[in-house]
Formats: sequence, structure tokens, C-alpha cells
Amino acid sequence: MGGLREVVAPFVAPRPTGVAIRGSLKDLTGQDEKVLRLVGGLLGSLAARDWKARCAAGLDHDSERWAQRKQTLTRESSSRWAGSITKATHDQWALARRGQLAYIQSLDAGVRTIAQRLSLPVGAKGSKRSQGGYRSRQEWFAKTRRLHLLQDRLERERADRDAGRVRVVRGGRKLLCNRHNLQAARLTEAGWRVRWEAERWFLQADGESGKRYGNETIRVSPDGELSIKLPAPLAGLANAPHGRYVLACRVGFQHRAQQWADRIATHRAVAYRIHLDVARNRWYLTASWRLAPVRTVSLEAIRTGGLIGVDTNADHLAAWRLDAHGNPVGEPRRFDYDLSGCASHRDAQVRHALIRLLHWAQRHRLAVAVEDLDFAAEKTREKHGRRKHFRQLISGMPTAKLRTRLASMAAELGITIVAVDPAYTSKWGAQHWQKPLTSRNRKATRHHAAAVAIGRRALGHPIRRRTAPPPHDQSERAGHRTVQATPGTPGREETRPRIPGPRTRSVDAGGGAKAGDQGAHNRSGHPAEHEPWHQDSLPLSL
Repeated sequence: MGGLREVVAPFVAPRPTGVAIRGSLKDLTGQDEKVLRLVGGLLGSLAARDWKARCAAGLDHDSERWAQRKQTLTRESSSRWAGSITKATHDQWALARRGQLAYIQSLDAGVRTIAQRLSLPVGAKGSKRSQGGYRSRQEWFAKTRRLHLLQDRLERERADRDAGRVRVVRGGRKLLCNRHNLQAARLTEAGWRVRWEAERWFLQADGESGKRYGNETIRVSPDGELSIKLPAPLAGLANAPHGRYVLACRVGFQHRAQQWADRIATHRAVAYRIHLDVARNRWYLTASWRLAPVRTVSLEAIRTGGLIGVDTNADHLAAWRLDAHGNPVGEPRRFDYDLSGCASHRDAQVRHALIRLLHWAQRHRLAVAVEDLDFAAEKTREKHGRRKHFRQLISGMPTAKLRTRLASMAAELGITIVAVDPAYTSKWGAQHWQKPLTSRNRKATRHHAAAVAIGRRALGHPIRRRTAPPPHDQSERAGHRTVQATPGTPGREETRPRIPGPRTRSVDAGGGAKAGDQGAHNRSGHPAEHEPWHQDSLPLSL
């Protein structure tokens, strides 16, 4: 056991801290679209200039420079637009720094892995704990070149991080690369230009509590009227008092509409973002706000009624219900999803599988235990070498999307999510539970056994079943029971209670009265005169 890594204790997953809903802007006039494009283009150019100023400041940026950036933007727009732009720039900078650090850690892990394998002789065998040498001189030479390449990238990224340099493409790097591969992206130059400009627009405003309807810059009234505070250079386009432009359409939200209406009725902060979907030629409005913190249910309270263990796989969720003692109850469940096709199809498949799982958990009023998966450092070719299919398999598993979707949807249904360490759940589940759970009428898969292991870890029980005694000890034989019982169960170490009725074909009903008394078998002075006793039934593991 010394070579095994330490398993982190299970914990209750925190609930989402915010929510976002989206509604479409229908029946826009030509003038409305013109104003939206002009405002988005103007504010987008200001956001690009602010981003350039923030990158130039680097690590020397402070609150004073932030105030200077905001004053510069205020003269060309308004104080609220300037505040939204500078905050968005700050958030983008922080995200870029986190991504830079993750990339450095990935490069460093690759360099260490290749260097360790290059230090071994060619053809040296590895073990479960470490990889062996490369298979041939040709592969060894190719990996030597890749090592130098990764070392150069690592040195360059570390220098950029020390200097405070980050690289961000406003509009998206993928769309930028499509400009050089228009035929492969199935785009024309004019079509690409429209998408590029739309992605670089800036039409979002943070909310303010206490202000009318929770936002002074982009305001939506209870009846769906949408108005925008125009920047100073475009104030001449206003069609309402105080430099505002009111759109001809009416906005409506289908999801969480009542929550949104309650917030704006009490003038609580709501942030809005207007964006154009070029492929569909539709305008959308996204509303978002923070959720009030909710007190998390204790893990001990969740464990009292059992829970549902869920194993995440590339094409399905394997689930099994467990009682408070860690014993599987009922039949295993499988929730399939297909991750082929476009992003919207994949997202719909994930949501459909999750909602079926959560409805099942809601019927039984149980929490859901899942693995706290993160394959960020597990899908590199330096770690898995030629196992390209395996790398593609774990890369295709939507762990981050499943995690965020599950937390959000479970919070809506009032279901608690328990996260457990994924270490050894599949291996130990198959080792200890797959065979006992398999019967003539039920074929338990490795994934269902892993779901049982996940559920037992969330309940605080060890994954392995109760250890059997030595096969040739003095008091018992190899057939000793391996039932599961809680530590406080009376008589958990004694014999099983006598079950009335024939146990074999050769014994009549009521026969074998001392079958449950170990003292009656080939032992002198057995307590035949003892009074009969009764023991409560024990929770048994299948």
C-alpha cells in the first residue's frame, strides 16, 4: 500500500454561484440593427485599445492605472460603459494568466516524462508505476527532437510569465486561423469578415443594485422593453430621453422568467449581453446574476438514506443505488449519450442523460456521488505514448461540461452532489464487486462495479468487501461469511440467525435446530442447554 497515492476525502460539491438565461430579439427593424452594429463596433474598438493598454502595463498594473484607463474610456463613451469594458479586460487578463500557468505545467510534465524515458536503455521494460524506455532507436531519436522543442517552448512561456506577457486573440484564435483555411472552414472571405467583426463587438453591461430595473446601461422593463444608453459619439441616434435608444422588439425569457422578473421588480443587479449569431442571423440577449449563498447540507446527513453512485464514461453514465451501509439496491442503470456531431447536439445529449439521472435520484430522494475527474494532465502523448485511441477516448469525455451541467441542474431540483476522489475506483470496483454482483439474470459491467465503488467511498465505507479470515485457522473454515455490517450492529461478529424451514432437501422443516450454533459442531461441552436467542437481521452485501 505504500505505492498508492493518498485518497482525498469526499466532499459536498458547491452549488453554482450565478445563473444565465437567454432570450431572442425578434422583429428588429433595420434601424435597430444599424444602431446595435454601430454601438458594438465603437465599444469593441475601445475594448481593443483598453486591452492593449492593459497588456502594456504587465505586472506593474495597479489601481491607479486602472483608474486612468477608465477615465480615458469615459471621455469617449460613458462612465458605466467604461467600467464594463475595464472589468471585462481584467477578467480576460486573469483567465489568460491561469491558462498560461496550466500550459507551463503541461509542458513541464512532458519534458520530465520524455527525459526520464530517454535516460533508460532502448527497449527497457516499464512497470505500473513508471514507464520504460522507448521501443526503437528511431523513436528515441524522434523523442530527443521533441524534447528540445518542448524545452524551447517551456523556456519561452516562463519568460513571458515572468515578464507579465499574455497572448489573447479578441474574436477567438480558432476563427483567426480559419482566415487562412477558408475552404476547409467552408467560409468565404466576406462571410468570415462578418463573423470576425461580430465576435469583436462589445455589447455587455454589468448590473447595479438600487438602479432602475437593476441596470442603467442596458435596461429591460418588466413588459420586455429593451433600451440602451448610447455612448457619447452616438448620442445623436437616440430616440428616447437622456440619450437612450429603445428597440422596437419585446424581450421574453422562457427559462427562469419568474426569477428574473422578481429581481428587476426589486431593482436588484442584472447583467446583460447582446450578441449576434451570424450563422442564424439572429440577435440574442443574455441576462445573468449572482445567486444567494445556500448553506450546504452536511455529508453525515446525506449518508443517512444512502445515495446513487455514478461512473462517468465516454458514451454513458453507469449508476447504481446504494443504501446507508454501502450495499447495492435494485438494478443498475445506464444513461447513454452520443458525443458525435455538432456542439449543440453534444450539449443536448449530455443534458438529456443528466436529466434522466437526476429524475431517478429525485424519485428516491437521494444524493448523487460522482468522481471529481480532471483529465488535463492525463491526455498528453508524452504520458500515453502510442496509445492514440486511449488519448482520443479520454479527450472526448466531457468532464468539465458534465461537472458544470450536473451542478447547475441538480441545484434546480434540490439534489445534492457529492464529489469523490477517482483514484482506483474502476480497478477496485471490478476486483471486489463485479463478480459478486453478476448473476444468471444480471450481467454487471465493470462500469457498474465502479459506480458501486464510487458510492461506497462517498458513504465513507472502504471499497473492498469485508475481509475473509485465513482459510485454515483453528476456529473457522474457508466458508466464513463476508457480510457488511455497521460497527454498531449488535452481534455483527456472531453466527447468523437460524432461518426456519428446510435448508437442504434432506432436512425437514424445523430440523437442524443447532445449525446456527457453532458450539454444537464437534466441540466438547457445547452449550446445548443455552436459552434460544434472537438477532436482528444484518445488512448484507450481495
